[in-house]
Amino acid sequence: MERKTKLKVSSRLLVLLCIMLAGLMCAAVLMSFLSNAGMLALLTIQDIVAFILPAIAAMAIFYHKPLHVMQFDHAPSWLSVAIVVIFYIVSLPAMNWLVSANESMTLPSWLGGLEQAMRAAEDEAAATTQQLLDIHSIVQLIPTLIVVGLMAGLSEEILFRGAMLRTMQDSRLGTHAVVWLVAIIFSAIHLQFYGFIPRMLLGVWLGYLLVWTGSLWVPIIAHTLNNSTVVLFNYLSNTGVIPEGYGDNLGLPAEGGIPWLAITSFIASVALAIATHYHYTRAHKDEQR
Repeated sequence: MERKTKLKVSSRLLVLLCIMLAGLMCAAVLMSFLSNAGMLALLTIQDIVAFILPAIAAMAIFYHKPLHVMQFDHAPSWLSVAIVVIFYIVSLPAMNWLVSANESMTLPSWLGGLEQAMRAAEDEAAATTQQLLDIHSIVQLIPTLIVVGLMAGLSEEILFRGAMLRTMQDSRLGTHAVVWLVAIIFSAIHLQFYGFIPRMLLGVWLGYLLVWTGSLWVPIIAHTLNNSTVVLFNYLSNTGVIPEGYGDNLGLPAEGGIPWLAITSFIASVALAIATHYHYTRAHKDEQR
């Protein structure tokens, strides 16, 4: 990656985080002035001002061709899109079980105060999400899909995979360490402890998709698919097309039962990830011959 700055990776990450913090502050000010604009409009402001613009601005400082370095100009193949869709379907039961397991985690009694505070924050976030996903018509569905599905997936991938992960690949850390570290940061920034593990693993998958395919559009598509499916399931549930909680309960066993579907889903997901890695590794070797 051709750089136009001599800053070390740690310094570049600090600059990126500072610009992001400035973006968050600007977004907060704008959102306070436009508090009556509606939740979707406010989320759009946050995505653009706090994530997209800081990421591109920082990368423009570090690199001569920021969008190229972020692999934004690499079109995804139809195979990579198919892999994203198949993996999502295959992994859904395992992820649902993991989400349920993470939500039921408890801290030691001596950390009771911290757990109570985290539960309160989680309940507040859940209430906001429920309000956002209270969709009962196509008129509500389409803008929600655009903002919660597309904009959130686009903005977070530009920042975490396009800017942060690509910048850290300049360091001495190995690829696996970079992918996992960015995934941990990605999950931690959401400030939701009871969803930390599944969100981290989602970040790991998104990171490897970028590394393997060489296109930022692939994790963007995967992230958008994940978010949009949640929105769509809520709409179908709210309108009575599917039972309430259908998408979230897929893979969860009856109380006391063994989660066979989730176990099968996990094994199939790992196998698909390994096959994907093998395919792209071999493809890269063939290109270099």
